Amino acid sequence: MEVVICKSKGEASKLAAEMITKAVKANPKTVLGLATGSTPVGMYDEMAKAVKAGEVSYKQVRSWNLDEYYGLPPTHDQSYRYFMNKNLFEKIDIDLANTHVLDGLAADPEKECADYEKQIKDAGGIDIQVLGIGSDGHIAFNEPGTSLTSRTSVVYLTPSTIKDNARLFFGGDESKVPTRALSMGVGTICEAKKIILLAFGENKQDALLGMVEGGITQFCTASILQMHPDVWVFCDEAAAAKLKLKEYYAWRSATKLGK
Repeated sequence: MEVVICKSKGEASKLAAEMITKAVKANPKTVLGLATGSTPVGMYDEMAKAVKAGEVSYKQVRSWNLDEYYGLPPTHDQSYRYFMNKNLFEKIDIDLANTHVLDGLAADPEKECADYEKQIKDAGGIDIQVLGIGSDGHIAFNEPGTSLTSRTSVVYLTPSTIKDNARLFFGGDESKVPTRALSMGVGTICEAKKIILLAFGENKQDALLGMVEGGITQFCTASILQMHPDVWVFCDEAAAAKLKLKEYYAWRSATKLGK
């Protein structure tokens, strides 16, 4: 696991975007796993800038998103399909037919999840998976207590996640936040060939500490990433403040990135 500690969220987002741009230039048919939320927006903006500048094309790229609220139509302004269209897909030259988000209105959600797993497998697996991290250390919607070998499934959100996301629903009304979601499992995520995780701000300090330097436990599902062979963590100084070996991580990542 490489931890890249940056002075700002903007710097971290740019470095992460450069890594994705380089990969897509090398392999125009790269399969991406994408995340939503405020954390990756800066990175998506940088990716769009590279497309606009003619540095890279996403015409042959395929993508699969991590999760979706169960019960929300794709046109709802808090659905993750809506989020991806507005924050990335409409800003780059990707074919929307090659973008995949779990169907929050699926009549048979279990079948939807099983089909999603098969789609990813048939595509040859995910080359680069983008992740954020919850304040309690969860990845995707894999809340504390989730099996570290879990697959894409229907999940129930914890009160803390509902509270964190309430600010996006009707002025912070927790009663309006869906209590269930469809989410890639921890095991599914860990099958990606490379993982890029973004973490910003003081409220991610404990989560990042648990993920990077804590024990591997289902109560911090991100901690399983310690076992993955190719994980890059791009974070700001605020999120990294509690890491015991932050000076070493900074030196090592700078060496590897040639900074």
